[in-house]
Amino acid sequence: MALRIGVLGYRFMGKAHSNAFARLPMFFDDAPEIERHTLVGRDEAALADAADRFGFANTATDWGAAIENVDVFYNLGPNHLHPEPSIAALESDIPVFCEKPLAPTIEDAKRMADVVGESDAIAGCAFNYRFVPAIQYAKNLIDAGELGEIRHVRGSYLQDWGTDPADPWTWRMDEELAGSGALGDLGAHTVDLARFLVGERAGDIERVSGHTETFIEERPVEGKSETRPVTVDDAYTAQAAFQNGAMGTFEASRMASGHKNDHSISVHGSEGSLRFSLERLNELAVLRENNRGYETVLVTDASDPYVEHWWPPGHVLGWEHTFVHEDYEFLSAVAAGKGYEPSFETAFKVQRVLDAIERSDERGEWVDVE
Repeated sequence: MALRIGVLGYRFMGKAHSNAFARLPMFFDDAPEIERHTLVGRDEAALADAADRFGFANTATDWGAAIENVDVFYNLGPNHLHPEPSIAALESDIPVFCEKPLAPTIEDAKRMADVVGESDAIAGCAFNYRFVPAIQYAKNLIDAGELGEIRHVRGSYLQDWGTDPADPWTWRMDEELAGSGALGDLGAHTVDLARFLVGERAGDIERVSGHTETFIEERPVEGKSETRPVTVDDAYTAQAAFQNGAMGTFEASRMASGHKNDHSISVHGSEGSLRFSLERLNELAVLRENNRGYETVLVTDASDPYVEHWWPPGHVLGWEHTFVHEDYEFLSAVAAGKGYEPSFETAFKVQRVLDAIERSDERGEWVDVE
């Protein structure tokens, strides 16, 4: 019997996951059978058009009614809409997949994580970069001890869509709707990747020192002769201390001119190093002990993670494939009644780090991750 999928949100992420749903049966023979059942949104005309393009049989403007008619609920709405629909679905024992960051506030994130323990359903968070084959390859190397003792983790996520002061205000610039700016929107990905890659070898992040900055403090409202304040950060930097003594440095910005979607991470150990850039997502640079320089590994062989489902070696994958891998893992876990990572508990741990960075910036000192 097909899993009936309900999706809240039909713009950027709604389109990305709908594309993944369509690709699953073509490339993953053992993927669970699914039905794109209900698409949820506010604008009925735009919603009907999106449902037709994305292959959904039904539409709804009330997420509560939609939850009653589906087997799995994807919450892909703005950050302020993450808590209540997700909690309601889990209270009805409906599995939930939620966009990141988990919630606008640490308090709401904790509520969401706590309700999973009272539900018979699983809940996953959308950290899709875990499912890049090169990142999976990197994790396997690190977990196998190929880099030795982990000493440094460096991550940055740079974009430039916010550089023009004339660009209009969006919900992502409002603290009540988004929670934070570049920190939550981009930094959440970096913190999750760092924890995912080195957690087994370096432990968790214990302390941070953070700095956030808002460069453009008000923006024009589209279609109106007025402005609205920007109440979130445009950029952040942070230092981090891991349990094993490793050092971390993280940053993200919407103001990095010339960078469209530049997410990179590097790990340095006592016996080797590696580095990854989303702009070259099929490649992993690896430095092994006694080598003079980095070797570029093209992670497209059938023996590499997920690649057997796609094309012959050298026929590269793209950003959209991360969602196919992510949805394959989550929906397979739902069908099998098994756990899934990254879970809400994992996403809450990421949010604790983000919250500590904000507290550190406010206090002007190192703070513990609580």
